[in-house]
Amino acid sequence: MAAFLQWRKFVFFDKDTVKDNVDNGKNFVLPSGISACDSGRGHIVLGDILWQYGIWLLTRSLQLTSFQAYKLRVTHLYQLKQHSILVSVGQDEHGINPLVKVWNLDKRDSGSPLCTRIFPAIPGNKPTEVSCLSVHENLNFMTIGFTDGSVVLTKGDITRDRHSKTLTLHEGTSPVTGLAFRQLAKVTHLFLTTLEKVYCYTLSIKEYPKVELDTHGCALRCSSLADPSQDSQFIVAGDECVYLYQPDERGPCFAFDGQKLLAHWHRGYLFLIIRDGKSPSKTEFGSRNSSSSDKQLLTIYDLDNKFIAYSASFDDVIDVVAEWGSFYVLTRDGKIFVLQEKDTQTKLEMLFKKNLFVMAINLAKSQHLDSDGLSEIFRQYGDHLYLKGDHDGAVQQYIRTIGKLEPSYVIRKFLDAQRIHNLTAYLQALHRQSLASADHTTLLLNCYTKLKDSSKLEEFIKSSESEVHFDVEIAIKVLRQAGYHSHAVFLAEKHMNHEWYLKIQLEDIKNYQEGLRYIGRLPFEQAESNMKRYGKTLMHHVPEGTTLLLKGLCTNYQPSGDASSEEFIPIFANNPRELKAFLEHMIKVDPHSPQGVYDTLLELRLQDWAHEHDHERKKVLQEEAVSLLRSDNTVFDKALVLCQMHNFKEGILYLYEKGKLYQQIMHYHMQNEEYGKVIEACKRYGDQEGCLWEQALGYFARKEEDCKAYISEVLHHIDQNNLMPPLLVVQTLAHNSTATLSVIKDYLINKLQRESQQIEDDECKIRQYREETAHLRSEIQDLKTSAKIFQKTKCNVCNSPLELPSVHFLCSHSFHQHCFESYAESEVECPTCTPENRKVMDMLRAQDQKRDLHDHFNRQLRGSNDGFSVVADYFGRGVFNKLTLITDPPGSKTVGSLEVNLQRDLLIHTKRNC
Repeated sequence: MAAFLQWRKFVFFDKDTVKDNVDNGKNFVLPSGISACDSGRGHIVLGDILWQYGIWLLTRSLQLTSFQAYKLRVTHLYQLKQHSILVSVGQDEHGINPLVKVWNLDKRDSGSPLCTRIFPAIPGNKPTEVSCLSVHENLNFMTIGFTDGSVVLTKGDITRDRHSKTLTLHEGTSPVTGLAFRQLAKVTHLFLTTLEKVYCYTLSIKEYPKVELDTHGCALRCSSLADPSQDSQFIVAGDECVYLYQPDERGPCFAFDGQKLLAHWHRGYLFLIIRDGKSPSKTEFGSRNSSSSDKQLLTIYDLDNKFIAYSASFDDVIDVVAEWGSFYVLTRDGKIFVLQEKDTQTKLEMLFKKNLFVMAINLAKSQHLDSDGLSEIFRQYGDHLYLKGDHDGAVQQYIRTIGKLEPSYVIRKFLDAQRIHNLTAYLQALHRQSLASADHTTLLLNCYTKLKDSSKLEEFIKSSESEVHFDVEIAIKVLRQAGYHSHAVFLAEKHMNHEWYLKIQLEDIKNYQEGLRYIGRLPFEQAESNMKRYGKTLMHHVPEGTTLLLKGLCTNYQPSGDASSEEFIPIFANNPRELKAFLEHMIKVDPHSPQGVYDTLLELRLQDWAHEHDHERKKVLQEEAVSLLRSDNTVFDKALVLCQMHNFKEGILYLYEKGKLYQQIMHYHMQNEEYGKVIEACKRYGDQEGCLWEQALGYFARKEEDCKAYISEVLHHIDQNNLMPPLLVVQTLAHNSTATLSVIKDYLINKLQRESQQIEDDECKIRQYREETAHLRSEIQDLKTSAKIFQKTKCNVCNSPLELPSVHFLCSHSFHQHCFESYAESEVECPTCTPENRKVMDMLRAQDQKRDLHDHFNRQLRGSNDGFSVVADYFGRGVFNKLTLITDPPGSKTVGSLEVNLQRDLLIHTKRNC
């Protein structure tokens, strides 16, 4: 129970007397004899008991109109708020015979509102007076209370007789003093009060169940129904307290002492008229109507905010009505007073001046002030508490301004005051509302670290996903900087910030094993990128685990993905053992690994071979390196360079042979003075590279030690294959002081014998050619001087008997014409003799060319002052391409069209002249 004496009093209303618009300056005067009044639908309705004009309608412009509703008097009026329907109770004749009339104010009948229904208001034909009246806004319910304790309910369309029915809802001995309908969703309740009790009927249930709510009631006009702001409770104003009721129970009560004459609820306010304490008390039912000498106190209560909004004395109040946005107090002396409520801002300023911020906040909320307005109140309240030194209270108010007030306004205050606890509370609230910036997160975490409040810090960073209201990356940075590495790691792992997790684990905590384990659980792309970033560090500290992870990353990593093994080779820069294991695993699992894998593995195997001293182990390593060269997965040039760098003989020779670099093979043996290997290379590759024997001869010729056996073997092959002119052989061996004539004796004898035999053969051919030439010349002469008789009977092509037309040649060959045309290449040549004639012509042309070139070269060489330029010019023309000198670079190609003998002759002649 709340005593109203503890409530603050304010003047939130301005009181004025309503002036007459016609007679300026004078008060507006109501008609005399007003017995009842109500308001709604843009007018105030007045009931008259003295004049024949029973009902008056007062408009906002203070225009009065009237119509005769009853012949004697009007006792009750009820104006519906949602319909232009007016329900009245009055009398047309003397005696106890009240009539209920329903008026439609929008329709007219002879200038007066249309009366749609009239019926007597007598419960069970018992003559009794009406005490109160209430109508439901849906026009389906109307109740009438009587002084004998009866209540009549009309159900159905109240505007028509045939669409409704009337029944007695309640019977009792105590006069009925108040009725009110309450509609909540589809449930309809009727509150009923008498002088002794309070009831509630449920009309939406067929049996109309009744609940007795209290054992004390109230006087006439001392009950009312509150609006939804008070949960549509039924208000009953007793002489000591004001009670509020729900349909099934009594609610709160307020100790407002004094004899209540009137209770109304208008727009969130409770209006109470209390008899002045100096007036004599009247307790009987009919004595509540005030006499002309009554002084009455009108008090307006705000039950939500617990204050008195207005209080003033009036003389003999008839009623208080609400219309046109204001409240009107009607008195029996004919005056109307208007109470105009001050605007919300004015009210708040009044409260601010008295530092009543809590009340101002409650008032603003009940007035549905916008968030900006509320935020300003909270700010002012916070400033007030801050100046008073109540920093804890101030920060609570500032927290309520979040989202409207700039956070820096609050932060500066508590930074200057060094109130780190209050600042922390504000920053926490800022984060809870997801309005914190990166700077706010930094500041809050710094507050935690300075306070060394690990529990709050953990609570902040370990909040659930839905409660995270801060920039995670900023939080990690601040925690790391403050040395809270475990907290930073937790936050990074929780929010899957892999980069920061690994940075802290590997750079700050130095927990390399955990960092490696974490990378191994990441998705493929992130695991790959982080291994490229931290691989060298991890390889240095945990080489075996890192190597194992890289093997999986490049082969069967899950979830999905295979990396390029070649890209990870730099990670093993200082770990050759692990690198070798990694590369060998890769070529075993994936024979089609990138080229760099094979090249790097070859280099590692060659390094191991070069540094190995154990003979058996070195042999195994040699086989491993050679097997890698034979796999055809290495680059020739790179492999050759690596083998040469490590002086890997088997690899060098294998690659030379693979690349058909036969001269390099022989030069390699020459450099290592492996004479037998030189001869073996000549035998093995001499057929593919004819100059090898010539180079071998020059090599042995330059050796001063006894190489007669090797020279003899070389000369034998040169002689067998006619690879060099004898003179050039002699000149080549002239450089060797140990090579005597006996070394080449057999070679020269054999050479001279073969040349002598060749000369004899050539002379024989010459004689044969001369005889043939003489015979041909004789035939030519015969052909020129005598007739030629063609006696051939068969064709020389098809060997069939000749038939006309036929073709005959002087060579005595004859052909069918169609055979000649089919096989002849020229019309003037015999098809049979053409091949042989062509050979002879080619030989003649070659001899002419040889003779001309040889003579021309000799003439130029003898007549030139710079013999070297002449020789160089002929080299440029390709004359000497067929012959390869010992001093030529290895691998040179031989192309040319001249005969080898001619080139050798020219070369020998050139050397001799030089």
